[in-house]
Amino acid sequence: MKILYQGSPGAYSHMAALEVYPNAKIIPCKTFDECFSKAIEDEKVRIIIPESNRITGNIGVEYLIFKYRLNIYAEHFHPVQHNLLGLPGSKTKDIKHVFSHAQALSQSSSFIKKNKLIENVRADTAGSAEYIASNKKRDEAAIASKLSAKIYNLDILESNIENEKGNVTRFLIMGKLTLQPELKEKKYITSFLFKLKDKPAALYSALSGFAIQGVNLTKLQSYPEKNSFTSYFFLCDLDGHIEEPKVKKSLEELGFHCEDFHVLGVFEADKFREK
Repeated sequence: MKILYQGSPGAYSHMAALEVYPNAKIIPCKTFDECFSKAIEDEKVRIIIPESNRITGNIGVEYLIFKYRLNIYAEHFHPVQHNLLGLPGSKTKDIKHVFSHAQALSQSSSFIKKNKLIENVRADTAGSAEYIASNKKRDEAAIASKLSAKIYNLDILESNIENEKGNVTRFLIMGKLTLQPELKEKKYITSFLFKLKDKPAALYSALSGFAIQGVNLTKLQSYPEKNSFTSYFFLCDLDGHIEEPKVKKSLEELGFHCEDFHVLGVFEADKFREK
């Protein structure tokens, strides 16, 4: 099996892939779009994509989920611990410039402010570590993972510099084939997207079925369609399996109010949700 992720070796997505698929062939991609496009071309490929972070919210891949409509097989929650990485022998007091992904910089803002560091936004955390290793300037450092330090032979100048402990990113494992687990005595998530018909109180009417059936929505987010600020689609997660009668009835009610509806996946809820 091939598992694709966005970023350079050592990225948090790389670490998450190793946790979920330790024996798979894990391949980096430059962009999220490249991950999705390769998966839609090859049913043997799966991708692992960060969807949201506990501290900073959405990662920003929703438009690709809508565009490619890959099937979601699973979710995985990965603890994120940021570290300040510098050239061997360098010290924190030597650092003036720090490089990382915008989210990592934001999640480490207190440390950056305290040490009066100049932020430099780059495409990903591990790529920033690779840049520090190749640029060889002692006043520059990266915010990245411990795996990045190992891969690029950098020193960990400071550990766990994130603003809040318990920082976690939710990843989605996706692919072309439609796979759905059999309904058993387990906790499930059903994920879907929809676009409502253009009529007054459409969203209120569409969601009423979930309230009537007692179905819990855990995620509901709206996004504008391409080239539009008047037409929106919604991404939604609910607690339950699509074959459960109450879920089936609530989705049937939703369908009456939609001009576009697509089930993205049914999968077991990660045990992290129970913590």
